[in-house]
Order: sequence, then C-alpha cells, then structure tokens
Amino acid sequence: MWESLSAYISQLLHFYDMNKVILLGNVGRDPRMRMVDSSQVADFPLATTERRTSRTPDGQEMQLPDLTEWHNIVMWGRAAEFAEKYIRKGSRLLVEGKLRTRSWEDHNAIKRYITEVYVDSFELLPK
Repeated sequence: MWESLSAYISQLLHFYDMNKVILLGNVGRDPRMRMVDSSQVADFPLATTERRTSRTPDGQEMQLPDLTEWHNIVMWGRAAEFAEKYIRKGSRLLVEGKLRTRSWEDHNAIKRYITEVYVDSFELLPK
C-alpha cells in the first residue's frame, strides 16, 4: 500500500508545486480583527515549540533547550468570525494553510516584509 502511495506522491511532486503548512501550537494573543474589502479578517501569532534531546558521548540522553517559533496566522471570512468568538490567547490550535509573503513601506520609507500563514482549515483543540 505505502509503495503505491509513495509512487503517487512522487508523481504529484514531479508535476506540481505545493505550498502547504500544517502547524499545531498555542495562540499568543487574542485575534486582532479588521475589515478588508468587506470581508472580516483575523490575525494572531501561533507558537510552536520543539522539545529537543541529544545524546552525550557516553550515550546518556540530554535535554536541550526548547526551540519556539512564532508564526503569523491570518483567517478570512467565516473562519475569522469563529476566531473572534472562540479563539483566545493560550488556545491550542491546529491549522492548515499556505504561506504568503507581503511587503509594505513603513513611515520611514523602509520596505518591510512579513510572511503569514493564510488558513484553509483549522481545529480548535482542548488545552
């Protein structure tokens, strides 16, 4: 079974590009709401933490410092409405989406960039 699935995925990857992100983490602040072209938009940071271990030369397991990454999450439309009602700082969230990078000029005419995860689907999980 896995061999045929692997072959299928290999064929897909050969012919198509893919922009897909799956994150499981904790919301860093309550969603910030705004309107864009008459559509509601929610944005908030999501923290993912990697628990890391290593082995010492004598084979003992050693705990390394956790590695936390912060991701900029963007939800549109009904997802944004859900976020406004139910997602709060500390919520555990599974998101699936795509990366988008945008740029703008700040008040000093310096070009700034931000990479965001535009959410396609999500699940609010128990804490």
